Amino acid sequence: MKRRGWMLMVSLLLVIFLSGNVMAKEKVVVYTSLETDEIDKYREAYLRDLPGLEIHVIRLSTGELGARMLAERANPQADLIWGWAVTNMEDFVAKGMLEPYKPKGVEKLEKKFVHPGFAYVGIDMYIAAFCVNTKVLKEKGLPMPKGWNDLLDPRFKGLIAMPNPVASGTGFLQVSSILQMYGAKEGKEDGWEFLKKLDKNMGQYIKSGSRPAKMTAAGEFAVGASFDFVVAEQKKQGFPVEFVFPIEGAGYEVEANALLKGAKNVAAAKKFLDWAISESAMREYSKFKYGVTLPGIPTRPDLPKLSEIKLYPMDFAWQAKNRDEILKKWESLFLK
Repeated sequence: MKRRGWMLMVSLLLVIFLSGNVMAKEKVVVYTSLETDEIDKYREAYLRDLPGLEIHVIRLSTGELGARMLAERANPQADLIWGWAVTNMEDFVAKGMLEPYKPKGVEKLEKKFVHPGFAYVGIDMYIAAFCVNTKVLKEKGLPMPKGWNDLLDPRFKGLIAMPNPVASGTGFLQVSSILQMYGAKEGKEDGWEFLKKLDKNMGQYIKSGSRPAKMTAAGEFAVGASFDFVVAEQKKQGFPVEFVFPIEGAGYEVEANALLKGAKNVAAAKKFLDWAISESAMREYSKFKYGVTLPGIPTRPDLPKLSEIKLYPMDFAWQAKNRDEILKKWESLFLK
């Protein structure tokens, strides 16, 4: 009887101990625009490395994330941003909505990807790429496009999908790179004229950076304007697709993290942000992304070498400053 009572007491203490551990977890709410496929993989790492945190990750498209942050400005519902385009970050630095924070280990990162005042810290980069369905090309008797200008060929009419830049960061980097190529920074309108010509062949604008590639891989389009790793994933899964990086210059974007001003769980948010630039996290990012901001970590071998791609020199500050104007004009022209 004594033994039974002793065992009961031990069991009760164990339950109390375990309950205490659960209750002791610090909550943190994370907004992100990382792709769902990525988040699913990264979750294994942050749950392993941050057992003391109760982490709630809310995934939104680039445009939706910004809209929600603005709507919640007076009462933020998230504590931090994880993996959001630097172009958007720059805009929110100007709005005073990010709290500078210098995460542990930030000195190891390449300085050009870190905001000078630590308002945000870059973690990786992705590059605009066409996902080209070779089977559809063959069936339609179409040539392999080498760049944006080739997509003006009337034979591509209705066979191109592109992200809507209002909702998609990938869509915005594609539009802004085209505008910059055609002299928008000098006040020229040539880029808008090019986009009007391209619009005549457009099959669909989609509120996602990855879906144009996925729909193209499924045979719904001949060309999906998307970004590097999602094209690699479609190819890896056996779809008849190939990469094409525009010969005019491929636009690119850097994804970054930041602490939100007015965060309710600051201590927990800082722990997550420390982890989010750790070697453990960077190795996970490198399984998806073209490059990470921590030197010495190799990128995935199934992506073309960076030296083989002509990158367009993106001006993130210009993009951030002119973003609202660009999106309003794009909506007025192409979402009638």
